[in-house]
Amino acid sequence: MSRHPEIEIVCEKVDDGYSGILFDRPAFTEMMNEVEQGNANCIITKDLSRLGREYIETGRYLRRIFPAYGVRFIAINDNFDTLNDSSDDLSVSIRVALNDSYAHDISRKTRDALESKRRIGDYVGACPVYGYKKDEDNRNLLVIDEHPASVVRDIYQMKIDGFSAARIARILDERGILSPIEYKKHNRLPHPKGSFSDVDGGRWAVSTIFRILANETYTGTLVQGKMGTPNYKLKEMLKKPPSEWHRVENTHEAIIHNYRFDLVQKILMLDTRTSPHNDKVYLFSGILVCGHCNNRMTRRTVPNRNKTLLYYYYYCPTTKKKGCGLGASIKEQDLVFCVLHSIKAHISNIAKIENLLAELDPNRAAKILSKHLSIQLEENKQRLNKVHRFKAGLHGSMINGDIDKDELKSLKAKYTEDENALEVSIEKLQKEIEDILSCRNERIEWIKRFKIFENIEELTREAVVCLIHSIYIRGKNEIEIKFDHQEDYENALKIYRNEVCDAT
Repeated sequence: MSRHPEIEIVCEKVDDGYSGILFDRPAFTEMMNEVEQGNANCIITKDLSRLGREYIETGRYLRRIFPAYGVRFIAINDNFDTLNDSSDDLSVSIRVALNDSYAHDISRKTRDALESKRRIGDYVGACPVYGYKKDEDNRNLLVIDEHPASVVRDIYQMKIDGFSAARIARILDERGILSPIEYKKHNRLPHPKGSFSDVDGGRWAVSTIFRILANETYTGTLVQGKMGTPNYKLKEMLKKPPSEWHRVENTHEAIIHNYRFDLVQKILMLDTRTSPHNDKVYLFSGILVCGHCNNRMTRRTVPNRNKTLLYYYYYCPTTKKKGCGLGASIKEQDLVFCVLHSIKAHISNIAKIENLLAELDPNRAAKILSKHLSIQLEENKQRLNKVHRFKAGLHGSMINGDIDKDELKSLKAKYTEDENALEVSIEKLQKEIEDILSCRNERIEWIKRFKIFENIEELTREAVVCLIHSIYIRGKNEIEIKFDHQEDYENALKIYRNEVCDAT
């Protein structure tokens, strides 16, 4: 500063790691506070881009804000000094515009590079989800962090066992397990700032439990690009539609098996309210349905005359006055007995079918399963050809006077709608047949899920949720149980019956 003795250094401000597009940078804000308080009346930067790269806002500071405060601005490399009247205003405008264009170009290239990485399944986030960490040799790969991973497994198991999210959070706190944010702070791992956090004191929050239970990352699938900014000048994150997400399977080792993850998602969708004095959901919560009005059944506790014993019943809360014709309740004890024996019988039937499928030629089984689909496919193709013919003949019908312009327009719209529906159906059937013939369908996998409970002797919440889609109470002695994978079971049964008939 020897050549400019009139300039005295008051302070130095540096915004490291912040984009010049933004003007709410911390150090920039501090600098402007110094100006507003009258502590500084001259600002010096290396060049104009150090002041800012946004064209309009940079020009506003140069032409309006700095002059209003009597501030002299100097950009050394650009040979620009507001004290010098000979400064070329057009040249400055061009430089500022070029800086803005440069920021736009860098932003576009950065976005494109990140999009390419997301498409191939590279992890591009800064803070891996709780239970994972970045591989030391490949920073784009997630690897399991074993201690928090074991906590995640416990959380999923407790949810399957019927615990509420609030109870799970309390159990983890009682065990002295650090919440995700506290664990990352304690181990000096990257963690989000100003985003999701746990409750005061580092305790587990219910919302944290729900986020873990709903995060598909634990299955080995990366889902990225859910949030983004509209453009390089706006930094506020907005939710993107699912169609713009990048979902890539098998990018890293799974902590939770797909089957258990799907099971938990099913549990989360059920009505799993707990009683006022209980932290676990009822055995049939969300599963039991009135067969008359399709409302969820409600559990009622009734003491005996001496109030020494409690009896549990399920009834429909929709009364006869509101149109429900059930008019009967069912004892929980009877329901448990019935469901347990139905599960045993169903698994026994599945075991028989499995033995047959194990001996059967896969190609023969595939042909049996795809036969009815092939018939439906051919029928849809014929219907589509007929719709094409009708649609093609519309103009001729109008010329002949059989229909007018309004009828032509209406019929054309209807035939177009029919065409679209049939084309979608044909495409779906073709894919189904292709999957069956190439043995890509999971007709064996579902059997394994049922056989896990082959030796079941006591009905548990896990068994109910794993095996049963819904239970319909149609009367005091009339119950309909709809098992999961019912379509797979019926297809397997079709093969079984086909083989038995052929054998006889």
